[in-house]
Parts: sequence; structure tokens; C-alpha cells
Amino acid sequence: MFPRYGKNAQLSDGNNILDAAKDVDIEISAVCGGRGLCGKCRIVVKEGSQYLGAVSHLETMSLSKEELAAGYRLACCALGKGEGATLVEVPPESRVEQQRLLVAGIETTVTRNPSVKKFLVGLSGSSLENVKPDIEILLASLVQLGLPTSLRIGHDALTRLPTAIRKGDWSVTVTLEDREIICVEPGDTTKSTYGIAVDVGSTKVAAYLLDLNDGKVVATASTPNPQIAFGEDIISRVFYASESEKNLKQLQGVVIAGINKLLLETCESAGINVAEVYDAVLVGNTVMHHIFLGISPRFVAMSPYPPAISSSVSVRAKDIGLKINPAAYVYVPPNVAGFVGADAVADVLATELYKSKSLSIMIDVGTNTEIVLGNDQRTISCSAASGPAFEGGHIEFGMRAEPGAIENVYIDPTNLEPGLKTVGDARPRGICGSGIVDAVAAMLKSGIINKFGVINTKLNSRRIRTVPVRQYILSWKEENDLGHDIAVTQLDVQEIQLAKAAIYAGATILMKHLHVEPREIQKVFLAGAFGTYVDPQSAVIVGMYPDVPLERVQFVGNAAGSGARMALLSKEVRETSDQIAQRIDYVELAADPSFQREFTEAMQLPHKDLTRFPTVAQLIKREE
Repeated sequence: MFPRYGKNAQLSDGNNILDAAKDVDIEISAVCGGRGLCGKCRIVVKEGSQYLGAVSHLETMSLSKEELAAGYRLACCALGKGEGATLVEVPPESRVEQQRLLVAGIETTVTRNPSVKKFLVGLSGSSLENVKPDIEILLASLVQLGLPTSLRIGHDALTRLPTAIRKGDWSVTVTLEDREIICVEPGDTTKSTYGIAVDVGSTKVAAYLLDLNDGKVVATASTPNPQIAFGEDIISRVFYASESEKNLKQLQGVVIAGINKLLLETCESAGINVAEVYDAVLVGNTVMHHIFLGISPRFVAMSPYPPAISSSVSVRAKDIGLKINPAAYVYVPPNVAGFVGADAVADVLATELYKSKSLSIMIDVGTNTEIVLGNDQRTISCSAASGPAFEGGHIEFGMRAEPGAIENVYIDPTNLEPGLKTVGDARPRGICGSGIVDAVAAMLKSGIINKFGVINTKLNSRRIRTVPVRQYILSWKEENDLGHDIAVTQLDVQEIQLAKAAIYAGATILMKHLHVEPREIQKVFLAGAFGTYVDPQSAVIVGMYPDVPLERVQFVGNAAGSGARMALLSKEVRETSDQIAQRIDYVELAADPSFQREFTEAMQLPHKDLTRFPTVAQLIKREE
């Protein structure tokens, strides 16, 4: 029983509480996808512990003796045993609340020329003296309007053709997808032509409903990616999908159901029927791309990390369960490589990096960070395994950007006291990605940590403790809704060092391939939610990005969604996306002989070589 939610779940022998909670739509944080590794699915068993299996070894690794004595368990490890009622509380740190989702992105102007167009056609009827098939009459009339003779008609449109012609009294609206007639409707429906652009991120799904007649966005909606219940990071979902065809279809089904929910929400907001949506564009990283299309992502995660397909794809919406007009297609832009997907191509489209004379770098931070460096002459890319730290994973008090998440941190260098800002200005519940980067940067500037990331326990501050581990207290338990102190631990700092080193090393390797220095980069595009909300100075202070003047940094928000909208509005943009994917060279970091050295040197804060960070060196205290 889950009294907070007013729901009961069936827990049979051998099944775990995490899965039982999913069955009744209760979301419990599980970064590792329920494998007992992350320790985030903490629950408190208030009654009926005798109806659960013994505490597992994985639980003893994540929970202290005191916590176990207080009834704490990991939901993924707590298995049903026997018959009886178990009362379960989901503490604040384990709840998946509505998180702040980024929908807005850079707006790049395109010349409107959608793949889908409508034409009002007046027909001359058959007669006894001149009997002609309906399709011949229709095609002849379309040729008279200047359309090519090579048009073909889809099966769905063909089945509707005879009735539509007579119901419209020989006046029909024809919908074309390139050279295919996908829909025939009675009368004039030309004013009702809509398309939907969807960005499927590993964290969130964002949808944009567009009027294809004028190119305007008429409604937007977003939701956490429902696949999170099967693993918050990409690799966890790859493992889950690879276990069986059933699991793959389950992951595909939940994300398509999520998209359909957003589709219905946007259509209701615009006052239209889903059948009036005649086109769709979807972008996502390579794993999201494969799962959406029902393609196993298994080999994407295995060396040499090949995608099943890199070129763009168009599939019937109804064939994958997307509930727009049944004859409509879904266009998916191309991938570049196993971990540089269609979303990165959309980022490049939106920022127009590919046609810029000056050198630019685009960084889309996530569990897998995609980096693209170049200009109109040459463009190269890589993916950095930055891990889930920037999304709150593997951080002691980490959480997503939900109400109560600490998102900004300032530390007074005179007394080492912190100043905090939380999402929604709510009482603190934990710390999100932008907050942990801010905290580490502030700790470095104030001398709480040294260049190796080690917390200085000799400082005179009540906020620095050594028990149970070295840590710096951000919020006392009396000040927050968690019920105990919220701290940045020594291990948290190390997680950020690992994550930022992966990104910086990736950017450095790309610069070496192009034989350029940071000072030559004229524009840094920061994409995605983390890239938008993190303080760029804090990111540079910890050594995440190349040390460039902050005025060159541009936040582009959900650029992937912007690129998807561009492809929805222009056939030429779709052609350009294929060209972009073909011209972006991919650098596999694991195969680069200098990567390990670059990564190791980037582990220091901001870097082992301070000459790479001339502006940062003046901002921080250092213990040499």
C-alpha cells in the first residue's frame, strides 16, 4: 500500500516493489533502471516488513545500518514473500515530481516549403458517354493545376476517394506528401493543415504543433520521458531493451504512448482533431531513434558502436502507433554515429554552425554529451560519456530539476557560508545538475576544495565535516524538506570531476583534430536544459568548457526541437540535414591515443595546465 498516493499495488512472490509501483503509475526514482546500483529508489517500509524478502547485499552497500533499522529498503531489491499487507512510504528524495522541462529553443528562420501541401480540386464527373475511373479524373485535374504527372495515390486515400468525391459534390481537397496523394477529403479543408515536431530526449519529450500554412507554432507540450521508469541513463535502457524483444517493444510502446498524449494535449489546446495532423518530424539521440523505430539499440553500446542506420527515415505513422492522420508519414533525420544522433543534426541545423564562416562549438550536455566543432569548411563531432551527474545521478543528494532542487549556489569567501536558490523557490529537497556545478565552482573559488577536488578539513567552518565522509553542508535539516542535512560530499566532487573531464577532453580532442586553439572559437552554443540553466562561469571555473570569453557563449535552449520544427516546415531543410550528417566527421574518443592523457589532466580543477584557463586562474584560490 502507498498511502501518500492513495493506491494499492499487488506484490507477488519474487517481484519487487519498484515494479509494483510502476503497475499503479507511481514513479520512484531509479537512475540505474532497477539494478540495485544507484541507491536512488529508497523507500521506507512502515508496516509488514515480514512479507518482504531478506535485505540484499546491494542494499547493504547503499543503506546504513541505521537506515536499515529505520525500515529503509531499495524498492528494486525489496521482493514480495508470502501474503500480507505492506505499508510503504516513498520519501521526498525518491519521488519523481514534475520537473522543469525546457521547450523553448533558438528560433532560426526558414523559407516555408513543407513536405505536405493541400490543393482544392474541382472535378468533372463521369457520364454514360465517357466513363472514367475516379482516380484518372483526379490525376488529370491535378495536372491542370501544374502538378507533375508522376503522382501516385496511397491505399488509404484510394479507399476514401469515391465517397469523398461525391460527398464533396465533385470538389475535394487533396493532401500531397511529396509526390504521393495521402488523403482526399470532401470540400475545402485547405485551411486545416498541421504538423507536429517532437524532440525525444532521454530525460524529456517535447512536442510542437505547427500550422503548416503559416509556419506558426500553435501549441506546445512536454513530459518526462516515460522510459525513465526503466532506467534514467541511456545505457540502462539499452541493457533493458537488449534483454528481449518484449522489453524493446515495451520501451517503444511507452514513449509512443507519451508522444500520443502530447499530441492529444496540443490538438485540444489548438481546437483541432488529431486527424488534421498530416506530418510529423521526430529527433532524438541514436538510442532514442532506434527504440522509437523498434530497432534494437544493443549494438550501439558495443564496440565499434555502429547505428543500424545513419540516413534519414520516413515511416507511416500508423505503422508505429502514432495517432495522427493514418496516412501521414513520420520523418526522422539522419544519425551521425552510435552516440551522435538526429538530435545533434537538429542542433547543428538550428545554430547554423555548418554554414558559419567563423569557428563555433556546440555542446549539448546530458548523460551522453554531444559535441560538434566546425564551420562551413569542416565539421567534426564526438560524444563524451559524461554520465548522469549533471542530471543529479550518482550525487548523494542529487535530483532532477524539480521544485525544491538547489540550482544555484554562492559561498561567501569570508565566512564560508552558502547562499542558495531552488527551483520554484521551494524549500530545499536536494541538488540538481546546475546546482552541483555551481557548488563545486564556489567551493573551488573559496578554497574549500583544492585543485585535486579534495575538501580542506583544516578550514574553520562548522559546515565542513569528516563524518561519515568529507562533506560541505549546503542546507541544515531544519531548513529543508528532506529531514536531514543536504551536503556536497567528497564523492560528489569526484563525480563532477569525472563528468567535466570527459566533456573537456572531448572538446580538446576535436580542437586538436582541427588544429585550433580555444581563442579561435568565436561562438559556444550551449544546448539543452543543463546548458541553459547552468552558470557558464561556473562551468568554465570547474573546467568543463574551453576557457573562452563569456560574451561568446550563447544559450540556444532546446535547439534539437528547433531543428525538428525547421525540418517540418521545409523540404530543403530535410535535404540539408542529410548533407550535414554526411559531412560531419565523427571522432571516436576511445580510439584517440591522446584521449586518456587529456582526460587525466582535465580531472584537476580547472585543469592540470593552468595556461589553458588564464581567466579562471585569477578567480580561484589554489593550494599548490
